This record gives sequence, structure tokens and C-alpha cells, in this order.
Amino acid sequence: MASDFDRRRFIKAASAAGLVGLAGCSGGPSGDGGDGGDGDVPARIGIVYSDGGLGDNSFNDAAQQGILQAEEEFGIAYDESEPDGAGEFEQFQQQYAGSTDPAYDLVSTIGFNQGDALTETAPDYPDQDFMIVDTVVDEPNVASYLFREHEGSFLMGVLAGHLTETEFSAGAGETDPDSTNVGFVGGVDSPVIRRFQAGFEAGVDYATDDVDVTTSYVGSYADPTGGQEAALSMYQSGADIVYHASGATGVGVFQAAQEEGRFAFGVDQDQSISNESFADVILASMVKRVDTAVYESISNVIDDDHQGGSTTALGLESNGVECVYGDQIGGEVPDEITTAVADARDEIIAGNIEVPETTSN
Repeated sequence: MASDFDRRRFIKAASAAGLVGLAGCSGGPSGDGGDGGDGDVPARIGIVYSDGGLGDNSFNDAAQQGILQAEEEFGIAYDESEPDGAGEFEQFQQQYAGSTDPAYDLVSTIGFNQGDALTETAPDYPDQDFMIVDTVVDEPNVASYLFREHEGSFLMGVLAGHLTETEFSAGAGETDPDSTNVGFVGGVDSPVIRRFQAGFEAGVDYATDDVDVTTSYVGSYADPTGGQEAALSMYQSGADIVYHASGATGVGVFQAAQEEGRFAFGVDQDQSISNESFADVILASMVKRVDTAVYESISNVIDDDHQGGSTTALGLESNGVECVYGDQIGGEVPDEITTAVADARDEIIAGNIEVPETTSN
């Protein structure tokens, strides 16, 4: 056992049932969902979250919704852990994979930044099933799930491009029809977040020739202050809409939108609901169904149909990504703009619009 692990990094899940075996060892998972035994449930799952942890109301929380759905529908048991940083990914993966009491039917690894660790871990545990979100690990026991974030982000760009040229107010925000730019705030600069940026920029260009996209990478998924500073700079430079793909850092974007009386776009979940206190400025969110990937991978394991060695890509056509209008103010977006967004969606699915996955800078 990795005795230097701090128990507080393991989160108590929905059920109070204790975990036999590992729970008694220093650093082992201290809580689980579902039944505490390992022979009377259809599957036991270990899940390792990305950095930033739970409570981000975004990426990690979306992944947790998938495992909670599987618990409710199938009666699975699970244990979950939150590494303090990327340096702990491999240790947590191996701790789950090497456990025999209990044994885990699936180890779920959340986030592209777990790819290097899983590339090392998976071959050492050939009989253990793994899944990973947001990158591909080419091993026969790993099911990889990717998302076409660029497709969903294209719709956010179309929405932003049309709205910023329209005189529009709702909730605590309003646009400036004379604005010539909108903003994008990323967390860690990576191929995944670049897909968000690329799609957003392409969508803005599709909607209008007169609006530029200002971008900033904060370098963290857990830095609301950095997100606020980046967004404030954009708003104060004339942007009236800022889209973020930055986990909990995005809370700062919402704070800046309220402060400046402008709009923000959320990500991963409908953040007008998960961040209700900012619902008066969150006009829409690019929902990324990480919960679907987690849930489906668990369902496959229960059906003895683990998709090891395969890659599943979830985009607009499969509802893996989508533009969702804000719960409080999204309904006020003019019909002609929502129609333009819906038409763009149809064109992407039909193959008439090819959305870029990489940025030009």
C-alpha cells in the first residue's frame, strides 16, 4: 500500500457502507457507493478524477454523475479518489488495479492528463479493465472515450457571433452591439482545450466576419482568481461574451461577467444549474456528456462487453456534446439566433460543415 497517501483525498460517496480490505490500510479508499461486499453487486468500480477534483460543477462532477446513475440503475459499488496533482495519477490507478480485496471490475480514469500514467499502468495489469476519458491509450484492456468538443464549441461560437452584434439584455447582462470581440478562457493549454478554442473561433467566423476572439490560458483548472482576471481583461477590452473551458477556474469568469454586466458561456454541465448563483449571466453551456462515457463503460463491463482496445468518439450526432441554453435567461435569446445555431448543428451532422480541431496560433 502507498502509505503516504492522505485519507482525506478519498471522498466518501453516496452510501455509508464500509470498504473491506483496502479501507483498513493506510491510504486506502475510505468510502464507497453501493453494497460493501464484493460478491453481491454486479460490479465494483474505482474512479480516479482529474486534477481540480470534485466540486468543480464541471468536468469531474459530470463524470461523477455517470457513476451515480450506474449506482442507481444497476446497484454497483464504487470508490472514488481525488489526486492532488498529476504526479499521483499512476499511484491511484495502480492501487485500484492491484487490489484483490476488494477487486475492481473497472478502473475509470478521468481526463487526458491521466494518459501517460495509464500507458504505464495498463500493461502491468493485463487482466484489469480500464476506461479513460479525453485521450486514447492503445492497450487491449483500455476503452478510450473522446469527445468532439470542437463541434459543440462551434455552436457556441455561432451563438456568440450573432449575439454580440445584437442589442440584447437578459438577467444581469447585456451585449454591446458595437463590440468587435468575444473571449475564450482555457484552463491548461492542451490538445483537448485547443479543440474547444478551435471550434469556438470557427463558429464565430461562420456567424460574422466582423468579430475577433481573444484567448487566454490560465494554466489551471482550479484557479478562479486567474479566471476572473483573464475574463475581466477581456470584458474591459470590449468583449461582451466570454466562453470558458477551464473547470473550476471558470467560476472566476462568471464572477467577472456579473461584475461587468456581461454574459458568459459555461462548459461540461449546464452551469446555469450547477452554478445557480451565476444563472443571471450564464446564457448557455457547451454540455459534454462525460457522464455518458462513464455510465456506458460501466454498463459494458456489467454485460461482459468491455470495449478494451477501442475508441468511442461522442459528438453532436450522438448527443455527446450539445449547446444548452441557460435555465434562467437562455429562453430570452432571439428566435432567429437559436434557429441559426440549430441550422449549424444540422449542417455539421450532415457533413456540410467541417469543424477544425486545431487552432491557427
